[in-house]
Amino acid sequence: MKMIASLMLCMAANFAAQAQLTVNGKIAAAEGQTLYFFSEDGSTRDSAVLGNGQFSFTTQSKPKADDLFALILKEQQYPLVLVADKPEITVQATAADWPVATSVKGGQQTLWMQEYHKAFKPVLSRLRELNTEAKSIDPDNEEAKAAFREKAGKFDEMVVATGTDFVKKHPSAQASLFLMYGDLRDRVSLGEFERLYGGLDAGLRNSRFGKNIGADIAARKKEKAETGIAKDFEQKDPSGKMVKLSSFRGKYVLIDFWASWCGPCRAENPNVVKAYNKFKDKNFTILGVSLDQSRQDWLDAIKEDQLTWTQVSDLKGWNNEAAALYRVRGIPQNFLVDPQGNIVASNLRGSALEQKLAEILR
Repeated sequence: MKMIASLMLCMAANFAAQAQLTVNGKIAAAEGQTLYFFSEDGSTRDSAVLGNGQFSFTTQSKPKADDLFALILKEQQYPLVLVADKPEITVQATAADWPVATSVKGGQQTLWMQEYHKAFKPVLSRLRELNTEAKSIDPDNEEAKAAFREKAGKFDEMVVATGTDFVKKHPSAQASLFLMYGDLRDRVSLGEFERLYGGLDAGLRNSRFGKNIGADIAARKKEKAETGIAKDFEQKDPSGKMVKLSSFRGKYVLIDFWASWCGPCRAENPNVVKAYNKFKDKNFTILGVSLDQSRQDWLDAIKEDQLTWTQVSDLKGWNNEAAALYRVRGIPQNFLVDPQGNIVASNLRGSALEQKLAEILR
């Protein structure tokens, strides 16, 4: 009996070991920085202060082979994305080149994801330059702002050219789906987006994320969000008070879907803060809707990113009821609602948000 019990314990231990994902490695020149480890759905959240640069994270349960995980350096914001297609992933990187790794050992999908990071390294470098330049522009200097808008437009062209080339060369890579939704969806026409999707391998289109993008294309073809009526919803703010979208009627309001664990959201927040501060006295406000599950993570991110507008959440993660109402399948995502409650624009990122607000709030 003891032998059987021992054997069962060993089998259970082996099963537990196989059921987990371990991500380890070393980041050079990152001593003292905080490294965050997140899963795409927010169910896994961990962090570590890097001593000698080494780290190791292990999930509590077995992820799906196509689950996405992200490593985010506190001082960098941009995520290094990994795919859970192997039970162990090893990352070697430097803080200076983040999120491009020196080497990654994992499955083929993770390796393709690193090829995506390498392809987009010049794009991120240019984005950092534009973000720095944006902070120095005199808000009253129309000539400087016009010149910057032209640079921003050329940056979007750079993103589209780089992303389109990658997708066409990697029709089986989950990274292609990742960048299509995150980088190309709102920069190319729906027709071009659908053509890129049609060029992917059938297996990738039939994957979990591939089907999500297919459903998004179908939904966008059926109903243009820009011509719709904003659907009302109600969720709690940090103090526990229920807040309704309809309570902002009479103002332009940006419904901003985000989460503390979302690296691209956190990277976009400075642009949203800048737009809010510039237009908040011109009949404009923002309603932030968080897809967090952890209340404390949500509150900490609000404070760290200095988000001073109204924030709400039902703390249901991807099951957030407002997100379901607006068919949100990726974040950051936003919808601009006019004083009459009509959605007049969506997915306004970077300089596009400020440009749109300047156009309508003259």
